[in-house]
Amino acid sequence: MPVPLNRIADTDTYPLGDPGFRSSCRDTLNAEGALVLRGFLRSGAVDSIRREGEDNRHRAYFCIQEHNVYLTPPDPAFLADHPRNRTVMSSKGGIADDIVPAGSHLRVLYNAPEFRDYLCAVLGETALYDYADPLSSVNIHYADAGQELGWHFDNSSFAITLMIQEPEEGGAFEYVKGMRDADRGDMNFPGVGRVLEGEIEPKRLAMKAGALVMFRGRNAIHRVAPVAGGRTRMLVVLAYNSEPGISLSESARMTFYGRLA
Repeated sequence: MPVPLNRIADTDTYPLGDPGFRSSCRDTLNAEGALVLRGFLRSGAVDSIRREGEDNRHRAYFCIQEHNVYLTPPDPAFLADHPRNRTVMSSKGGIADDIVPAGSHLRVLYNAPEFRDYLCAVLGETALYDYADPLSSVNIHYADAGQELGWHFDNSSFAITLMIQEPEEGGAFEYVKGMRDADRGDMNFPGVGRVLEGEIEPKRLAMKAGALVMFRGRNAIHRVAPVAGGRTRMLVVLAYNSEPGISLSESARMTFYGRLA
């Protein structure tokens, strides 16, 4: 029998079905671009997920990527050092959905109707659906000393993550809200250039293990600063779609997982 949701998540502190709590979360996310529920996962769930991550780390796909902040091919209309084309580095490892154990607390949380209904209410979505491909719905990411995620914008309108193990040093999530307006085609090259030059001070989120984070990264430029120390940064990504039957593209699957299935 699956573990009850209230033994995985602290639904006493965070009453997922309460309309007032949902409204407060939605207001914070809309105002700040990020919502952090510290201690959302109970300590036993964190320990269980961490063990799964450690047990399966040898199956992780590690890669180093050079990319621009827009995650698009270079545009020959701009110079190589222009903010449109300037590259940053990302290095990380991860295991795909099909490696996460069938009985994992992560699967219970990901599929729980109460949790999914809460996410819909906060994100303003009618419904949320699993990825149609077997790799992309639930992932565990690893970052060791020196590894980082370079500055970038997300293609999706929202991201949902769980911190499982924070590093000894570094690894802070940094972001600048409203750096572009993708829907209007405003890429804000001057502002992006200032971020890349370190002229704009970003907001920082340094989450402890157990934190749930919702983030709107389509128009907020963001990164994970380089990790330091001997403890691996371990983060779970819970990925949903607003429409059914959607798969991550084959090129993206090869980039992120090194395989298609």
